[in-house]
Amino acid sequence: MMAKQPDSTPETEAENPTPEQEATAEVAGELAPEGPSVEDLMPGLADAVAAEDAAALTAQIDALEVERAELKDRLIRALAETENVRKRAERDRRDAETYGGTKLARDLLSVHDNLDRALKAADNGLREAHGPFLEGVELTSRELLNAFAKHKIAPVQPATGEKFDPNRHQAMFEAPIPGATPGTIIEVMQSGFTIADRLLRPALVGIAKAPPKPAEPKDDAAPDADDAATDTNT
Repeated sequence: MMAKQPDSTPETEAENPTPEQEATAEVAGELAPEGPSVEDLMPGLADAVAAEDAAALTAQIDALEVERAELKDRLIRALAETENVRKRAERDRRDAETYGGTKLARDLLSVHDNLDRALKAADNGLREAHGPFLEGVELTSRELLNAFAKHKIAPVQPATGEKFDPNRHQAMFEAPIPGATPGTIIEVMQSGFTIADRLLRPALVGIAKAPPKPAEPKDDAAPDADDAATDTNT
């Protein structure tokens, strides 16, 4: 009867290695480096790379945030400057439209003054002799005032007794007038003119001032200083 051969299974071979397997395992153990394996180092290396990438990304984001803030500030300043330029141009346009004829109007005021003086100098006899001529002068004066009104040019004609306004009137003289309140207008020598809200020419006026105070009467009973000094010396 033949003897039974042992089963050659992987478990049996692992438990009973052959001499060749033992030699291979011994060489592999001598060649294997000491310390952790590559597989053990991979998680730490991945974490280090991820941390470095995160730091670089954070720095890049911070730089972009700073650049964005600078660009936003420059944009806001540019928009504000553009708005200021627009408002300034609009204001200049309105001023040019309203006050563009200031120089011409100021030159035409003398024409109005001459027409006004001519009409005031005409008496009844001159009106009877040259009525149509004076009517033409009056018509010219009215048309000039109408043209002034179209361009917002209005006369400044203060009334007698009106309070003096240094912003609209120019005092030519002062005189004490009985019954007149000091600082009020007593005579209008020449009318003024305004264009819109600006003064073209002030009205020339005379104003009342306070009358001088009466001199205090001397007391006859009180001795003079010279008499008192003479009495003291004697």
